[in-house]
Amino acid sequence: MCDRCNRHYRIGSTALLLLAAALGLVTGWLDVPAINGICEVITDIFIRLLKLVSLPIIFFSLIATLSGMSGMGDVKAMGGKVLKFTLLTTFVAAAMALLLYTSFDPAHQGSLAGSYSGQDLEVISYWNYLLSIIPSSFIEPFYNGNVMGALFLALLMSAAILSLGQDHKDSLHKLFDSLFAAVMKMTSFVLKLMPLAVWAFVTLFVRDFQNQDMLQGLAVYLICVLLANVIQAGVILPLFLKSKGIPPVKTLRAMWPALTIAFFSKSSSAALPSAVECAEKRLGVNGKVARFSMPLCISVNMNACAAFILITVLFVSQSNGIQFSTLELLSWVLIASIAAIGNAGVPMGCYMLSSAFLAAMNVDLQLMLLILPFYSFIDMLESAINVWSDSCVTAMVNQELEQAGELASEQTES
Repeated sequence: MCDRCNRHYRIGSTALLLLAAALGLVTGWLDVPAINGICEVITDIFIRLLKLVSLPIIFFSLIATLSGMSGMGDVKAMGGKVLKFTLLTTFVAAAMALLLYTSFDPAHQGSLAGSYSGQDLEVISYWNYLLSIIPSSFIEPFYNGNVMGALFLALLMSAAILSLGQDHKDSLHKLFDSLFAAVMKMTSFVLKLMPLAVWAFVTLFVRDFQNQDMLQGLAVYLICVLLANVIQAGVILPLFLKSKGIPPVKTLRAMWPALTIAFFSKSSSAALPSAVECAEKRLGVNGKVARFSMPLCISVNMNACAAFILITVLFVSQSNGIQFSTLELLSWVLIASIAAIGNAGVPMGCYMLSSAFLAAMNVDLQLMLLILPFYSFIDMLESAINVWSDSCVTAMVNQELEQAGELASEQTES
């Protein structure tokens, strides 16, 4: 009953968003001043609400995820290997996304870059930029919308929690997990306004629409996102497998049922039971490895999300006139990787985190609403690729442990 209800709800939500976008095309074309005024009020309220939950989403999601891991001194060989491959594949995915983005440069296609009012940015030195990452008070990042400062605080807090005793660690993990759940409940209230916001944003977009070159930039952006996902899934991850002597095609065939579930459900978590079963029974992964690695990877290994966050944030920011230095572009590889690792449990995962970053940076979110109709397919693809990455990490961990003889010793001890 629940699965069927959720499926019908997702279909209904998508249909409602498409209907809202279609209505926005009509009302935007009519260009009625009274309707435009209403739309401006709606978009202002929606952006304010997104800003309200933006940094708390980033902060609490990361702490809730990291504080649930094993203690710093208690991470054993298996957990260390899982995290090693998770960090490596996620970082490579973000780096490849940056390479594709700078190559295609979608924000400067046609007249897209000049379609929105630019923002005057303060010119600061690299040293001052690095210093700005470290806030002078705990509330400063949230007051100033300092994304890097919030990430720094989250990582510092997570490291402190992991170094505490088990009782304190469990208590604080439950606290931050509950706070994250509360923020996400607030976010779910905001998301109920999404169809109304889509109608308002599309109406204003069509009203201001002057040049079809704007759509060219959006098309190039979508190509960047799809290429980043395809290259990560079809080239980079198979190369990782081959480097460990694992046949990529055999691994893909073994995990195909789980990938199918992830694709159509748009959820890595929904595919977890099938993924564990496929890894253990079809791929031949040791049961202990499959039951430990897959759940952990489902929570923290989000290759496709890292690529989407990086490309989307840079595209929307630069389309609004914001320019990034080389150091800032490179820093987004790290930011997107960290954000993707802390993405577990976020509704509309990558999309909401990207919106949260942009809202925290005070960037106009009009383009995000135009990306939304395409996100349904992107979300399906990303969910499948995330599970595929989880499968590759699990297979590589199993291979390393087998080669080191650690699995045999564990089985003997048990």
